[in-house]
Amino acid sequence: MEADFKKILLPVDLSDVSPKMVPFAKSVAQKWDATVHLLFAVRVLEHYTAMYVPDVSIARLEQEMIQGAERKLEEFVQEHFGQFKDVSASVVSGDAAEQIIKFVNDNDIDLIIMGTHGRKGLERVLFGSVAERVLKTSPVPVLSVNPYRKREHK
Repeated sequence: MEADFKKILLPVDLSDVSPKMVPFAKSVAQKWDATVHLLFAVRVLEHYTAMYVPDVSIARLEQEMIQGAERKLEEFVQEHFGQFKDVSASVVSGDAAEQIIKFVNDNDIDLIIMGTHGRKGLERVLFGSVAERVLKTSPVPVLSVNPYRKREHK
């Protein structure tokens, strides 16, 4: 099986981890002459409908969140991929891990490059790990990078 990475997905959450993933995505894309697709998933708020919050209010808030995410993602692209020729960006709503896998399947992505947050303890139990879920369910290779770890030189 020969690796041919022509379409690379870089899921971003627009936290401090996202800019640290850019050099990895650019490097791999340049080596393989590949396109980079950025994806941001807005969490849906449907579980709040059980708390007697009107559906109209939730739908409006979700739409505003999507529009805000689109603006922030466009700023991210301009700042970090301004001169990069083959890049696109998409905002979707839903569970991040599920949306990443759906995007991979719908767009014939060949490789995912994503950062890990390195959550530990209770935070990891409560929130889980998007990267871990993607690693376990991805139909394509995943390059996961812990942006907080540095190699120790001996």
